Amino acid sequence: MILSRVAPAALAGVVAAFVAGCAGPGADGTADLSAASSAAAPASTAASPSTQNTPGEAGPAAVPPPASPTPKADPRTETAVLSIPAIGLEDLRVVPYEGTTDDWPGTRIQNRGVAASPYGERGGVGPGEVGNYLVTAHRLSAGGPLRDLPALEKGESVFVAAGGSVYEYVITETRQTSFRSERSLAEQRAAVPGHPGERPTKAMITVSTCATPEDDAAGNFWRDDKGNPEHRIDKIGVLREVSRR
Repeated sequence: MILSRVAPAALAGVVAAFVAGCAGPGADGTADLSAASSAAAPASTAASPSTQNTPGEAGPAAVPPPASPTPKADPRTETAVLSIPAIGLEDLRVVPYEGTTDDWPGTRIQNRGVAASPYGERGGVGPGEVGNYLVTAHRLSAGGPLRDLPALEKGESVFVAAGGSVYEYVITETRQTSFRSERSLAEQRAAVPGHPGERPTKAMITVSTCATPEDDAAGNFWRDDKGNPEHRIDKIGVLREVSRR
């Protein structure tokens, strides 16, 4: 108990004060109640078993505040890697950006010899997400990473590695997009490719490149301000399997 630690002389003074019925006068003539009230604190509050520790006994461990949850990364903003074994394409970097297919930001990314993936209000989703994952790259310039995309056939696989997972899409159809038709562009960028306004229920992919040789062969030499020909060749796929890297 705390009182056991008080010097005997001091304890005797405290007891004498209580026998007299009040504390002695202070230096200014007023009663000094603080010492008496402190010394008279009941033992149950001065040395409560629930709050006092015996010498050498550790106190209760402090409980740390709960850790803040780590924000989940947005799949749309993660750089991915595209591989299409059927056309000999391996590990093509896919750089995400906020915008639409083949706009200026997307064209500048493609000019670096990599693929671009738009997302946002008029763009697509991320790898493996329900909706339309859009990937575009050059066919002739900047190394022509998608030079052989037109040869990709129905039933062949497209692999996208991102965020520790590999997403395998299987090609289901080939579409053509016209840069001179807003309707055609809307169909390419739709959440369900070819069906603007339709609610998606599957994870899909559109891999797109220019149809420059085909347009030129047909005598169509139209170009937009970025040098794109009128038509794009789009390979559409549906997610078949997800595996860990």
